[in-house]
Amino acid sequence: MLEVKQWYQSKTVWGAVIAMAAPLLKHVGVEMGLAEQADLADALATLAGALGGVLAIYGRVKATRSIGPGAGRN
Repeated sequence: MLEVKQWYQSKTVWGAVIAMAAPLLKHVGVEMGLAEQADLADALATLAGALGGVLAIYGRVKATRSIGPGAGRN
């Protein structure tokens, strides 16, 4: 694994969250099969990645200081 991504872009993380939530949802009348859980995990990972991109662009547009060499060093 050479590619690095944020935790919220991981289908595995979303799959685990959904797998934990599915039994709880069953108690309120919502049932999801494995295929629905996988589809939902894929959709949430895609949505989270898109929202992350939008947030990054928004942050750069609203920034009051420029980015330059040595940024972040004290």
